[in-house]
Amino acid sequence: MLKKLYTLLFVLLVSAGAKASLILLPMDETSQQNHLKAYGITYWALDRQYKVSWLLNYRGGSFLMPDSEDVRRECKIRGVSFEILSDGQASAILDEISSPSQNMENVVLEKAPKIAVYTPKGKQPWDDAVTLVLTYAEIPFTPIYDEEVLSDALLLYDWLHLHHEDFSGQYGKFFGAYRNAPWYIEQKKEAEALAAKLGYSKVSEEKLAVANKIRNFVIGGGFMFAMCSATDSFDIALSAEGVDICEPMFDGDPGEPNYQAKIDYNKTLAFRDFILERNPMVYEFSDIDTTNKRSVPPDLDYFTLMEYSAKWDPIPSMLCQNHTQLVKGFMGQTTAFAADKIKSNVLVMGENKQNGEARYIHGTRGKGMFTFYGGHDPEDYQHRVGDAHTVLDLHPNSPGYRLILNNVLFPAARKKKLKT
Repeated sequence: MLKKLYTLLFVLLVSAGAKASLILLPMDETSQQNHLKAYGITYWALDRQYKVSWLLNYRGGSFLMPDSEDVRRECKIRGVSFEILSDGQASAILDEISSPSQNMENVVLEKAPKIAVYTPKGKQPWDDAVTLVLTYAEIPFTPIYDEEVLSDALLLYDWLHLHHEDFSGQYGKFFGAYRNAPWYIEQKKEAEALAAKLGYSKVSEEKLAVANKIRNFVIGGGFMFAMCSATDSFDIALSAEGVDICEPMFDGDPGEPNYQAKIDYNKTLAFRDFILERNPMVYEFSDIDTTNKRSVPPDLDYFTLMEYSAKWDPIPSMLCQNHTQLVKGFMGQTTAFAADKIKSNVLVMGENKQNGEARYIHGTRGKGMFTFYGGHDPEDYQHRVGDAHTVLDLHPNSPGYRLILNNVLFPAARKKKLKT
């Protein structure tokens, strides 16, 4: 009798263990206490060879992974909410997701992508929203800059973020307001020294070479993500190849007469038919950006995320996963993109129709893909030079920052062809 009792207890214990075999990181509005660090847990699991599924449109784009003491402990340490599921519960969720009547999909994440952030040496994490959120989510990345890009170091990475850079060689168009500021003078001197070291007579020529390397990285199959002024200035640099668009205070000689007529829109990734801002005193590159045309008050400044078919269009679905479709707007040197300046083959994934602007766009070039996101910091409405940095402990559920992290994990997905 005693032997039978021990056998029964053993069977019960084994059965209980079998019921708790998977961990769900819920990503809906009410269940997850730290959405941003949940991405970090997912990256951490992938980096340790755990099989992870991204459940598109299921409870805000939740993550499903094997149960282990290591995963549980890491979630507790980082303050990430998780739920223990039995095999039966997980199967029921996957069955629901696979139903043709549900706009959901189970996307398998295969490996932790190797991440590079294009950023000048010495920059602090809070200088850029992406480095800030990667640091907060504890997702590892490698800072690289012009020397590494021009020596083909991008071949080592799957994903590249462009710092708030000016690829046109006009030093961010800060001349009007900050030409006498010590930091501006020093940055200009450093940029000129670096260009000379790399064998270029002008910063604009060196930045164009960098932009072309990055474009080739995308064409070859890389994933590129850019925010704020790195978006439009990148395309402007590509379009102005062989054309001097810089005034004397930027490169020592006047820009070419009638340079606007020489712009080649076929070379850009996302934008077309834009008019460059020639006045060096104006803090603007072109009419791509809508910052100076906006009339919406800050408390009503939101943009809407598009909804896609998760089964047919998993790529934009992944990039738009969130616990809300309405995201609070935020400003930047390049706040948003004029809708009529976006190429027809580029997806608008987030927009403010009232202002006729796109905030979040995505496209393909060759074998790779790019995403442009307007604005500087999703939790700092009008960030200015010298302002204190954002403390993400105060914004662990930020929808705006979630969009950045969607892009970080996106290259980990088993590839499916975009059908839109």
